[in-house]
Amino acid sequence: MKYIPSPTPIHYLLLFTASSNKSGRMQYHKIKPGVSKLRISRSEFIRAYNELPILAITPVPLKGQDLVFQLEFYV
Repeated sequence: MKYIPSPTPIHYLLLFTASSNKSGRMQYHKIKPGVSKLRISRSEFIRAYNELPILAITPVPLKGQDLVFQLEFYV
């Protein structure tokens, strides 16, 4: 997947992440920049993805594992 980062910084209220841990299980987090990082459920992550206005999406690649899809999105 090709990714071209934005040359300008974006201002966002929340960052949501979906990443896999060492055992391969997905973990979902909601991050308030400079304030907190909270682990959330998969359903809360999906609800945020479907309902909140997304400013940007960043794919998070894993070296050597092309089939694992991780991402961050900013709202």
